[in-house]
Amino acid sequence: MLEPPDSSRPEGTSGSAAPVFLAVALDVPLPGLFDYSHDAPLAPGVRVRVVFGRRAMVGMVWAVRERPEVAADRVRPIEAVLDDLPPMPADWLRLAGFAAQYYHRPLGEVLLPALPPPLRRPAAYTGSRAAGGPVRRADRRPGAARSAAGEAVPAPAMTLTAGQRTALDQLQALRAAGHGVALLHGVTGSGKTELYLRLARQVLDQGRQVLILVPEINLTPQLEQVVRTRLCASTGDLAVLHSRLSDGERLRAWLRASRGQAALLLGTRLALMTPLPRLGLIVVDEEHDASYKQQDGLRYSARDLAVWRGHDLGIPVVLGSATPSLESWRRAQRGDYRLVSLPERAQAQPLPDIRLVDTRRAQLEQGFTPQLLQALATRLEQGEQSLVFLNRRGYAPVLRCPSCGWVSQCRRCTAHTVLHREGRRAVLQCHHCGDARPVPRACPDCGDQDLQPMGRGTQRVEEFLAERFPQARIVRIDADATRRKGSAEALFAQVHAGQADILVGTQMVSKGHDFARLGLVGVLNADTMLFAQDFRAPERLFAQLMQVAGRAGRRAGGAQVLVQTDYPDQQVYQALCRHDYVRFAESALAEREDLGLPPFSSQALLTAQAARLADALDFLRAVRAQADAMPESAEVCLYDAVPLRIVRVARVERAQLLIESSRRGALHGLLRALLPQADALAAGRPVRWGLEIDPQEI
Repeated sequence: MLEPPDSSRPEGTSGSAAPVFLAVALDVPLPGLFDYSHDAPLAPGVRVRVVFGRRAMVGMVWAVRERPEVAADRVRPIEAVLDDLPPMPADWLRLAGFAAQYYHRPLGEVLLPALPPPLRRPAAYTGSRAAGGPVRRADRRPGAARSAAGEAVPAPAMTLTAGQRTALDQLQALRAAGHGVALLHGVTGSGKTELYLRLARQVLDQGRQVLILVPEINLTPQLEQVVRTRLCASTGDLAVLHSRLSDGERLRAWLRASRGQAALLLGTRLALMTPLPRLGLIVVDEEHDASYKQQDGLRYSARDLAVWRGHDLGIPVVLGSATPSLESWRRAQRGDYRLVSLPERAQAQPLPDIRLVDTRRAQLEQGFTPQLLQALATRLEQGEQSLVFLNRRGYAPVLRCPSCGWVSQCRRCTAHTVLHREGRRAVLQCHHCGDARPVPRACPDCGDQDLQPMGRGTQRVEEFLAERFPQARIVRIDADATRRKGSAEALFAQVHAGQADILVGTQMVSKGHDFARLGLVGVLNADTMLFAQDFRAPERLFAQLMQVAGRAGRRAGGAQVLVQTDYPDQQVYQALCRHDYVRFAESALAEREDLGLPPFSSQALLTAQAARLADALDFLRAVRAQADAMPESAEVCLYDAVPLRIVRVARVERAQLLIESSRRGALHGLLRALLPQADALAAGRPVRWGLEIDPQEI
């Protein structure tokens, strides 16, 4: 791991007039650290303002060097020490060092983006001292955050079931041991959140901090309300971090957490990289969710780094899910994680009855079978809510000309444009590059004015249901309906308040929400994920359907889930009907083992982008040829360079090279030797390239 070496000289003591050389990390797409000079040593983790090229930038000191890596007369002095904060703590630097090493990224691409934006701007703060001035470091260490120990809890905790008590005992044993990872596998509605709260309460009462991660922003408001009510003695005890906060809001939350003033930090994946001086517990809710994997910049897994951080600090980590990732499930089966099970719902309500509706011979009306339409009518008569789940936003996936076969295509991507309608306004939008244009009045190829939408998205489903059930109050929740700040919270509040009869939604509504009156879930177009190229598609489909089915019947019996499919005999659907995650996981793992796929192998994905596909492919082929000649490739499989499934995005052509090994160490050994060669091969070529470790989409 890239650990910052301790400086042999304390900050502020120079011992001689000779300059001190500092290794500084910068957020630039170049490997290594950069040499700067100062009149005194600075501690690792101190932010400094420097000039890089012609730009002023904020960097972070990583170490003091005996001598620079370039000629001493070429080393620039730092411009200023930014002393508005104390140095970043050692455990945070260790975490960043491990992430940089494991994901093969420059330190600057880990350290700086982990800070709130205002702390990365060279002109954001005026409280820094000029370089060469006297060293001043005010003692800003706060006292311990207020503990709620001995104070009345504002809301009563629920009574635990026998299964919950057993599970809590197991989690407490893990905490008593001081460290380790627990995989909390509980069916939907089993009360996993209640166990998080009980365990967190014990940690907070010891004066320690708790980090709770959720996969998506829209899951934070509901959990935030519960946490504030149950665990926080004052408003300042809780900090919330996610990307929709303004820069100022994010900075204030980060400062309260990093100073120890907030005892509990709730957030999405970016919250993981927050310094927490008294961290005692990490909870990763919905640990299987793909949203924990960052898809640009440093492509890290927040779940995996949470496990590493817990091990490094010697504190417990709880991974919770109704459908654990196959990687976590295998680790639990091997004994690396402690498996804690909650096989029954906490409210003593039965799991919903899941039925498959065979659509091969059905007479569909706007994508709905008669069985689903009748079920919706019945729930309306009974005063219960229904959820129609369709993981496709917009009005229709494509616009088509019935005369010549023309279909709407993005001007900048090899992808169809999606028809969106809001009132009288209609546009064709690309969901990959964001390009939007008006709907043509006639076919661009043959002039036919009878252009027709093909397929359906949430907008079209909402329109049809409003016509079919005019008396129903229909609410649509998807990325289009929740663009404005606070709109998602308002729509979910409307549903929870009983002001909606039919909810139409995408994956935003499929997990984490406790809908008290929801008696029916109808699933449209599930088959689109069944035969996707990605080998993880069946796992994602099973998890998605289990999660959305689990929204039904959480407070009352008789709930039903209807899944429309052309392939009712598929193993994914059969396991779903039995609510049998264990059987599905065993079957999927056996198949993965036979094929040598993760978690029985480790993978890395090299991607290249260029204006011409040939340039991207030529670069990757050259990289592969270089790798084949290396002794480190003996235990590694290098696949052929191929175009991505969606080759062009925003007029950039893309290709990939998959690298795989049954031994993680062998894979990383090859990458350490290969990546500098890849940099050299890219020099002078019109390509950009990147690397993803443990890719989630191939």
